[in-house]
Amino acid sequence: MKQAKARAAAQGESLKTLLTRAVASELGKADNRGEHRARVRLPLFGNPKGKPVDLTREDIARALAEDDAIAVGRGKRPRKK
Repeated sequence: MKQAKARAAAQGESLKTLLTRAVASELGKADNRGEHRARVRLPLFGNPKGKPVDLTREDIARALAEDDAIAVGRGKRPRKK
């Protein structure tokens, strides 16, 4: 608390103002009060005129499982006899 009081005094503000700014900054409300962030457009890949790819959750899970199996297989070394 002594450090907070010293910093407030050094900046020429009250302890209450310093603590209010610190809490607002921690909560992410320091500079953007009332402002709404614009949506971000993510880049797409592939041919927009081409046939769309139809993936299901199961397709993605299967592909990830196959990648994991390949990665685990790489780490195995043959046993010495």
